[in-house]
Amino acid sequence: MSCKFGPAGNSISFTKMGYKSSLQVPEYLTVMGLDAFEYQCGRGVNIGTGKATELGIIAKEKGITLSLHAPYYISMSSVDEEKRLNSINYILASARAVKAMGGNRIVVHTGSCGKISREEALILAKDTMKKSLDALDNEGLGDIHICPETMGKVNQLGTLDEVIELCKLDERLIPCIDFGHLNARDLGFFKTKDDYKIVYEKIENNLGIDRLKSFHSHFSKIEYTAGGEKRHLTFEDTVYGPDFEPVMELSAKKNCNNIFICESDGTQAEDSKKMKDYYDYITK
Repeated sequence: MSCKFGPAGNSISFTKMGYKSSLQVPEYLTVMGLDAFEYQCGRGVNIGTGKATELGIIAKEKGITLSLHAPYYISMSSVDEEKRLNSINYILASARAVKAMGGNRIVVHTGSCGKISREEALILAKDTMKKSLDALDNEGLGDIHICPETMGKVNQLGTLDEVIELCKLDERLIPCIDFGHLNARDLGFFKTKDDYKIVYEKIENNLGIDRLKSFHSHFSKIEYTAGGEKRHLTFEDTVYGPDFEPVMELSAKKNCNNIFICESDGTQAEDSKKMKDYYDYITK
């Protein structure tokens, strides 16, 4: 086992290289030298079961690990009960789709704090998460991992500590550590290798070595303002962070099997390959 790398959705190069269908993604990733892919359902789960199953079969043949990003409008912390109940249905739809693909991870945004305190938002999110897990169990989808994501805007629920707190509810919950988001919400937090190390130590100390070794991750450089995340950049950027090298080194040192999904703006496959190449170099 070792870490896996791939893009969130398709890079600009996907169509430039003549690919058109999502069923061609596994072939494209093989050409690019990658082994993971996160299917994007941010605007809704619109892939049918048949196509999802077909994509999963092709991906398995090519050795590509699939995950799925659940709809952005999920809000586990909304004060509106109907929105929270709808969020459970969106999670169920996402879980059905990734199951059909042969994957077992869905990445979820937990919501914002709105006009309530962070503590109140977390209580609501925990309740929605518990109900989501029950719903998965009732549908025979108990093997699907929900991965709550660390978020990039200051007013969003999703600090590292909040995500860890959510993941304490059940061992099946795997944190999605978005290093770009963490860097953006704390206005450039990652400066030294010890700063990155804090993330690894917090996960291990609170969730255990197994979830440290298997955490899901998003990575990109992100421009930020006083409110946190502004926009995703590419690895060519030299102004904003974070740097991927310390993360690769820490995962290698801990013998992790993390899945790293790159969310660079249009060059996510190419930048994934940069991470993978560096990781392969230091683990030879």
